[in-house]
Amino acid sequence: MKFLRNYLNKVKPNFEEGGKLHAFRSLFDGFETFLFVPDETSKSGVNIHDAIDSKRIMSLVVIALMPALLVGMYNIGLQNAIANGAAATTPFDSFDFSYFVYGLLVMLPKIAVSYIVGLGIEFTVAQWKNEEIHEGFLVSGIIIPMIVPVGCPLWILALATAFAVIFAKEVFGGTGMNIVNVALIARAFIFFAYPSVISGDSVWVATESIFGLGANAVDGYTCATALQHVANDIAPMGAAGAELGVCDMLFGFMPGSIGETSVVAIAIGAAILLLTGVASWKTMLSVFVGGIAMLFVFADKLPEAMPLWHHLLLGGFCFGAVFMATDPVTSARTECGKYIYGFGIGAMTILIRVLNPGYPEGMMLAILLMNVTAPFIDYCVVQSNVKARAKRLTKKN
Repeated sequence: MKFLRNYLNKVKPNFEEGGKLHAFRSLFDGFETFLFVPDETSKSGVNIHDAIDSKRIMSLVVIALMPALLVGMYNIGLQNAIANGAAATTPFDSFDFSYFVYGLLVMLPKIAVSYIVGLGIEFTVAQWKNEEIHEGFLVSGIIIPMIVPVGCPLWILALATAFAVIFAKEVFGGTGMNIVNVALIARAFIFFAYPSVISGDSVWVATESIFGLGANAVDGYTCATALQHVANDIAPMGAAGAELGVCDMLFGFMPGSIGETSVVAIAIGAAILLLTGVASWKTMLSVFVGGIAMLFVFADKLPEAMPLWHHLLLGGFCFGAVFMATDPVTSARTECGKYIYGFGIGAMTILIRVLNPGYPEGMMLAILLMNVTAPFIDYCVVQSNVKARAKRLTKKN
């Protein structure tokens, strides 16, 4: 590492003002700060010096996402095998490492496209505005491929990523200034611009062989998500038409977005975020409380295809509660506001699922709507605290 540090110090003048590679200053700065902690301190304003910075926070979130991503990769290969009759519908009978390799080959191009497009835009904007590159897209870049269908074409993924970075982030001023979750805007773009790719009854299973791994599905093969089956008042089923069990829902062995299916993997990520203090337990807990409360409200209107609590295991409910609702930029920041914000997300998710069967998911729209209301929630909480303190002062006087 000392050799690398010395080499970067040697070439750094070429990227500074007047250097022959000044046009790539932001790219070099981003690469340097990713490898080493900056040795500069703030030169103006009031700042709190702490061991935690945005790079460490983003790195911890990426680490927390790894269990869901790895299980999602294995599930890609497993679902492909089940759909083509090459594996049993009960995935606990045996473990086949080739399923993971196949899923890895499917995911790598998606992750590469997400980062190349997103970081490319961020580097360009940073260079144009003569600003530092922020680490915010490290998380968004890995989440975007995890919340889209496995069959999403790369060019649509590229368009969605570009749209999200430009119109949900850069126009507002970049990292820390966006009012809605960037990754969810990418998913929303696909949902509204190319609904056939991401609708509940689309193909949610990889259908092509890669380097001799996996199998090609038959022409016209389709596979709906579990929530789409429930919306049609059918018991949730897997790729081969077999009914899903509780273990399938918990471990994520079912069709769906790549990173959203495994509740166990998401729970491991949640533990990492909570133990490191990166995410708020108040927001996470409130999402589930809001969802459960709304499930009891609409208990008599829910489909008979599955028990109430299965709603918490299917779709993006758990993933949204852990990795999306807790986004520190777009969520409520006051302590009381976090309870209100999270409760609203959980309640609205179930509300959308019950009252709009044409859109069986709900979590995406719920979080985006609550993102917009988060500043108002914080404002109301602050004003309530101000009035309460003023009232106490009046009584004392």
